[in-house]
Amino acid sequence: MQAQTKSIKVTDIKRSWHLVDAKDKILGRVAVEIAAKLIGKAKPYFVRNQDCGDYVVVINAKYVKVTGHKEKEKVYTRYSGYPGGLHKKMLWELRADKPDEIIRRAVMGMLPKNRLRASMITRLHVRPESVHEFADKFI
Repeated sequence: MQAQTKSIKVTDIKRSWHLVDAKDKILGRVAVEIAAKLIGKAKPYFVRNQDCGDYVVVINAKYVKVTGHKEKEKVYTRYSGYPGGLHKKMLWELRADKPDEIIRRAVMGMLPKNRLRASMITRLHVRPESVHEFADKFI
């Protein structure tokens, strides 16, 4: 008789906490690292149809680097759906207003485009400086 693969239950998923320092790191490379931890790809019981990722706290988001001329040329757009509702912001403007949104948007684009995406992104905590309230989780 063959041994069968057991399915993992939601109650059996063990979530750990990871601290990522984005200071002087390239945006895309740090976003790949964060997305893999949020998805849970390194876990032995990883399956695509369940959310088995970990919690990720990113500090120093204000100091993340980009290559080339992206600082002045990269444009973030959003559209409200109404006429004249197209809003554009350059990377340097977004860094001044909401530096945590730069990393959040980069990671969001690397997560799977399905129903699990919303629950994965809720476990991402991005802080512009090195101060965060999750110090007790990393003991």
